[in-house]
Parts: sequence; structure tokens; C-alpha cells
Amino acid sequence: MRFPETCDRCGASLKLRAHTMSKFNTETICMDCEEKERAHPRYAEADRAETEAVHRGDHNFPGIGKPKDL
Repeated sequence: MRFPETCDRCGASLKLRAHTMSKFNTETICMDCEEKERAHPRYAEADRAETEAVHRGDHNFPGIGKPKDL
């Protein structure tokens, strides 16, 4: 498995930084972008949709779509 080298949102290097998968889509994002994502008004909706998908057995859920203001 190959790890991404940069944040899909802001382009920051991920070589020495923690990172995660977006709740809105399949982007790999740095923790700064994840913090912005958590503050978004639709974050709870995206988190709930992902949780429901995993409970259904969908481990490749593409997310609800990234809001334009992120």
C-alpha cells in the first residue's frame, strides 16, 4: 500500500504529518483540513452516512460529496 505524499485539499506534505480520510469524499486530508471539515455544518450528516454505510457492509463508501465551501 502506498501512502499519499500530499493533502488532496491544500497540498501540504504528508510525509511527516498525520492524515485521515475525508468524511465527505475519498480525499486524503491533513489534520488542518480535517479540523476545518469537522467545523462544517454538514459534518454530522457526512459522519452519520459513513457510519450507516459501514454497518451495511459498504467499506468503500464514497461519501456524500464535498461541499463547495470546503
